[in-house]
Amino acid sequence: MQKRLSALTGKINIINKTEGDPLITGIAYDSRNVEEGFLFIALPGLHVDGHDYIGRALEQGASAVLYSEPETPTSDNAVFILTDNTRRAISPAASAFYNHPSDKLVTVGVTGTDGKTSTVYFIDQLLEMSGKKSGFISTAACKIKNTIEKNPYRQSTPEAVEINMMLSEMHSSGKTHAVIESTSHGLSPINNRLGDVSFNAAVFTNLSHEHLEFHGSLQQYRNDKANLFRKLRDDNSFGIVNLDDENADYFIKAAGQKVFTCSLKDEGADFYASEIIAATGGSSFTININKGAGEKKSFRSSISMPGLFNIENALEAFAAVHVLEAVPAEKLAAFLPELAAVKGRMKVLSCGQDFTALIDYAHTPGSFRKLFPDLRQQTAGRLIAVFGSAGERDIEKRPEQGEIAAGYADILVLTDEDPRGDDGMNIIREIAGGAKNAVRSIQLEEDSNLFLIPDRREAIQKAFSIAEAGDTVVMLGKGHESSIIYADGPRPWDEEEVAVEILTSMFR
Repeated sequence: MQKRLSALTGKINIINKTEGDPLITGIAYDSRNVEEGFLFIALPGLHVDGHDYIGRALEQGASAVLYSEPETPTSDNAVFILTDNTRRAISPAASAFYNHPSDKLVTVGVTGTDGKTSTVYFIDQLLEMSGKKSGFISTAACKIKNTIEKNPYRQSTPEAVEINMMLSEMHSSGKTHAVIESTSHGLSPINNRLGDVSFNAAVFTNLSHEHLEFHGSLQQYRNDKANLFRKLRDDNSFGIVNLDDENADYFIKAAGQKVFTCSLKDEGADFYASEIIAATGGSSFTININKGAGEKKSFRSSISMPGLFNIENALEAFAAVHVLEAVPAEKLAAFLPELAAVKGRMKVLSCGQDFTALIDYAHTPGSFRKLFPDLRQQTAGRLIAVFGSAGERDIEKRPEQGEIAAGYADILVLTDEDPRGDDGMNIIREIAGGAKNAVRSIQLEEDSNLFLIPDRREAIQKAFSIAEAGDTVVMLGKGHESSIIYADGPRPWDEEEVAVEILTSMFR
């Protein structure tokens, strides 16, 4: 694929430009990815600045450079374009280079604090079961062609170049639908990763305390997420909103288009789940469709995953596909029991132990509030929780996580999640500060119900060693991830692999 530079800059605010209109063969914002004929976009960042790597990009063959610092050196071998904000400019340039791929697909965006990845995965499965050719982009994985691959970027919503490239590849491979996990970072105009992606449907799961280190306030965080609903394509597009979340009205008003509501509590919602029977192995429920979403009807269905939050996610996915493609409700309901869970989401480990061992990605106060009540209700013995909190991220949520967990769990084992450049033990102590009902003990006395163990393997081993018949041990925060990030960089980590290894050694 190649385009003239002028074809990529139509929506960019150009302050100054040197002469020339070279043929552009690719776009990169990392100088290491630049090839002959590329447009290099110099992005400012927290730790590095792309302007410092313009020279390297030129050495590797860049034909054009988009930059925002006037003092940047120029060269006779490339065209230089000065703009006021390269982050704002990267999205329209990438969309134009890849021929505006979102316009060629039926595109669904899913936003919210928790449940995004599962809802994306469920929508994709239901579309495929309904005979559509679907692809998706999520935190845990991507499906661009016919196989599900691990997300190669450590971003739930990648940069605009990757988003548009993947959407283009989906279309080229015959996909007709795309489901995109749309994070607050991706929807924020500061990053503008989804700035030129148009959506046929927008789904809101829930909202709670998260990422305030970036957004500054909960109000701005909510406003940035609502941009998904403001980006709905036309009068035929629509929104799906979880009516049980206190922010539902905000997202409904942001849409400007028809919005359908889902609920596990309000029987007046367009899609209402009632008569719920929840168990560790899954849940059954009645789906009630009210006249606002078509013909009024009710029928039983089920999912093979535990947790009320999974019913919420499945109901929202059901609603999105039913409205989007007019798939008969009874047909969709028959597909729900076949839905597969995302790796690292409420994964039950069975290695011969006489207690329940679960892995889940929950890492926010909102997800804790949904998960812990279910686990408490379904646990006959003691509930033992292993978790931490991310470094260089929202610090206000740490004591809140501790408070919520201590309100339901009998024993807390606090450990590293992704400390990054922060002091890991300090993060753990901040979590422990919120666990007012737990007994603090760094010495790890056997009669304690709060253990502070930074080494995650040791923490899991400790939890398993004190678990008894009928107990539940839940490991939270890492889920599908393949590393733990420390100050010196990421270290390989597979939560399921480590937990199975420990359990096997204890119960073989």
